[in-house]
Amino acid sequence: GDPSNLCDSPSLVVDQHRWTIYHSKVNLPAALNDPRLAKRESDFFTKTWGVDFVDTEVTPSFYLPQITKEHFALYQQEITPREKVHERCKNIYTPKDTFNRTLLHTHDKSRTDLEQVPKIFMKPDFALEDSLTFNAVLPWSHFSTAGGKGNRDAASSKLLQEKLSHYLDIVEVNIAHQISLRSEAFFHAMTSQHELQDYLRKTSQAVKLLREKISKIDKVMCEGSLRVLRLSLTRNNCVKAYNKLKLMATVHQTQPTVQLLLSTSEFVGALDLIATTQEVLQQELQGIHSFRHLGSQLCELEKLIDKMMIAEFSTYARNDLNRPLEDDCQILEEERLVSLVFGLLKQRKLNFYEIYGDEMIITAKNIIKQCVVNTVSQIEEIDTEVVVKLADQMRMMNFPQWFDLLKNIFSKFTIFLKRIKATLNTIRSVVFLVLDKNQKNRDLEDTLQKNSAKDSTVDTEVAYLTHEGMFISDAFSEGDLPPVAADTTSQRNASPNSEPCSSDSVSEPECATDSSSSKEQTSSSVTPGAVEMMIGDDMKLTDLELVRLANNIQELLYNASDICHDRSVKFLMARAKDGFLEKLNSNEFVALSRLMEGFILDTEQICGRKSMSLRGALQSQANRFVNRFHEERKTKLSLLLDNERWKQAEVPAEFQDLVDSVSDGRISLPEKKPPATEERKPAEFLIVEGQKYATVGTVLLLIRIILEYCQCVDNIPSITTDMLTRLSDLLKYFNSRSCQLVLGAGALQVVGLKTITTKNLALSSRCLQLIVHYIPIIRAHFEARLQPKQFSMLRHFDHITKDYHDHIAEISAKLVAIMDSLFDKLLSKYEVKAPVPSACFRNICKQMAKMHEAIYDLLPEEQTQMLFLRINASYKLHLKRQLAHLNVVNDGGPLNGLVTSDVAFYTGNLQALKGLNDLDLNMAEIWEQKR
Repeated sequence: GDPSNLCDSPSLVVDQHRWTIYHSKVNLPAALNDPRLAKRESDFFTKTWGVDFVDTEVTPSFYLPQITKEHFALYQQEITPREKVHERCKNIYTPKDTFNRTLLHTHDKSRTDLEQVPKIFMKPDFALEDSLTFNAVLPWSHFSTAGGKGNRDAASSKLLQEKLSHYLDIVEVNIAHQISLRSEAFFHAMTSQHELQDYLRKTSQAVKLLREKISKIDKVMCEGSLRVLRLSLTRNNCVKAYNKLKLMATVHQTQPTVQLLLSTSEFVGALDLIATTQEVLQQELQGIHSFRHLGSQLCELEKLIDKMMIAEFSTYARNDLNRPLEDDCQILEEERLVSLVFGLLKQRKLNFYEIYGDEMIITAKNIIKQCVVNTVSQIEEIDTEVVVKLADQMRMMNFPQWFDLLKNIFSKFTIFLKRIKATLNTIRSVVFLVLDKNQKNRDLEDTLQKNSAKDSTVDTEVAYLTHEGMFISDAFSEGDLPPVAADTTSQRNASPNSEPCSSDSVSEPECATDSSSSKEQTSSSVTPGAVEMMIGDDMKLTDLELVRLANNIQELLYNASDICHDRSVKFLMARAKDGFLEKLNSNEFVALSRLMEGFILDTEQICGRKSMSLRGALQSQANRFVNRFHEERKTKLSLLLDNERWKQAEVPAEFQDLVDSVSDGRISLPEKKPPATEERKPAEFLIVEGQKYATVGTVLLLIRIILEYCQCVDNIPSITTDMLTRLSDLLKYFNSRSCQLVLGAGALQVVGLKTITTKNLALSSRCLQLIVHYIPIIRAHFEARLQPKQFSMLRHFDHITKDYHDHIAEISAKLVAIMDSLFDKLLSKYEVKAPVPSACFRNICKQMAKMHEAIYDLLPEEQTQMLFLRINASYKLHLKRQLAHLNVVNDGGPLNGLVTSDVAFYTGNLQALKGLNDLDLNMAEIWEQKR
């Protein structure tokens, strides 16, 4: 037929999902016409709501504007030109197909008619069985009255029935129209149906024949080969299932194996086994229902191992620090310690060293307490039942007992620090091993990355097969597996507990390299190979964390030294509460100072850092000792000076030995010698480097005191500066006090001397000269023990030397002044007359002889000559003045002769004195020089 006549024919392909009129199965006249009603009754609306319903006007809304034609004026102006153009185009266009135009006109007409039918009848789910649909089409209010009470209701029912009948007519007309349009296509389809059935019958026979041939080919050629392939694949799958079951059986034994390892404290092996099992569960056994809780159980077990390791490390630290403190400084169970440290590092418990630090504090306290208890128990004088507190019991000890106790505590602390150092060094060596392992792993990764380009093709293929989840055995037979795949399979199927680090994919060359490196790095006695087995690649610690941990461990050793020093300071202060340390004599304090200095040096040598607390306490006690030491000796010197009668004292042999020892170049107090069988008699003078020194007893003791200061500096180097200041003060005090007593005549009131004689003055001068002789030696002694920046303090000795020389000069001037006043007194009465020698000159010579007798044995010959030269100059001055007063001139006359005779007598007597025979008196100066 004409294709144009089939354009609206139904299509199974296009219309199978679209509703058309052919889906209609409802008899509309039967639905709209009620056979029970004799005639159409009144309309629904008028019957229900009354006659006024239709005529009622709706009140316009106040909220809606009134729309007029003026509102559409602008729109009409715009649309009118467009409408004219549109109409013009329609007139120009001529339809080519009359049938299509007629069909379109008919379709538009039918569409217009169908639009009159309410939409509810066109719904696909339209069903009068639905109460809502039925009420919408036929309201029950129209049928509530059977006979009809009013004409209005009857009219409404009749109007509704007419509408429905009208809708039915429209639908029937459209149905009939559609059938008429499709009649030709319908008859054509019926005709083609027979041809289709013939084609289908032939096709079915051909398909049947083809199937028979294919079945024969399958049986003869394909079935056997496919069966072989299927069996091979089944076998490979069975092998994999068997290996998987073996792996599951091994994983099933993880928990008992972990418990067995924990029973022997193999924490590292247990953690490695858990890590390996977790990896297998996540990769090989993922999704296994029977192991769904094993992962969480292993996590809980890992947390339990963390707690067990911390508890085990606490126990180890306690046992290591609290074992008997003997000379043995070996590490306690070194392998156990190394295993614990590796386990803690593996679990990132990087603060485990704090546990060891806490135990150090507790142990240091217990060491002192135990030493005190042991010492007190050996002293019978201390009743522990009466004196309960240990501090009070300790304060009851005398110095030797307490000193022995302190020495015991220091020795215990020294061993204690050596043990701590050995243990911490082992821990640090483990940390450095892990650090070295990380470095070598990075180097190995860099090497592998450089070499990876050569094998990139094979690695890419294997990685692709693994990533896609394919079984490599599907593509290769089991014997033809690539080496990489075979190694991977063997590693995955290995027993997790067969090796502590079985999960580590480290090649043999790498293990060998790390093992050799560990031998070089570690200083521990643990075998490096065994240690290397504990280091797994799963220790995800950065180099910064490991270095910081190593520094913290080293800092812990410094803290151990500080703890020992702090506990020692508290022990020292507990004993010093009653002023015990301030009451120690020099020897006792020196012994205490040496003991503390030795302990400080030992701790510095062990730990490598200075701890200042004990040194500060020693310095504080040393300052108190220096103050007391100085005050005692200054008071002693003051008492000696106040009782000194300034007479020459005999020099005991021990003082001469003391001076001789200083002359040999060493400043120290000689050791006490056993009493000799023959007693050595004291000497009259003190011999110092061949010179005789006449001294008083106070100066002898002062020399000994000075040597005590110097020896104290040797014994306690930390007090050198304080001792220098105190010794300077002591020397200044002796100088000023001796000046007050002798030159200032203070001894007259203090001691009760009748007068200060020239012998007293000469003896005082000689004593001062003896002290001045030792000042350079003392200065050199202190200079050798001062720091270069402290050399400025040596100026005190220069000032003291100057003060002493000034004092000596004042004494010499005092001696000259005594004779000067005598000359003035005698020569003022001198008269030139007979007899010769005159009484004045005889008296002068007598006084000069007495002066010489008083000072000759005290002062050296050179000083005596210099003194008498100055006295002679004073004599000549007074004589010259008297001769000028008497108008006696050197004219050779009688008066001149008498004066010359007296002067000759004076000169003879003076030169006759011992040591003054060569003295140049130059007596010609007594005469006025002629101009």
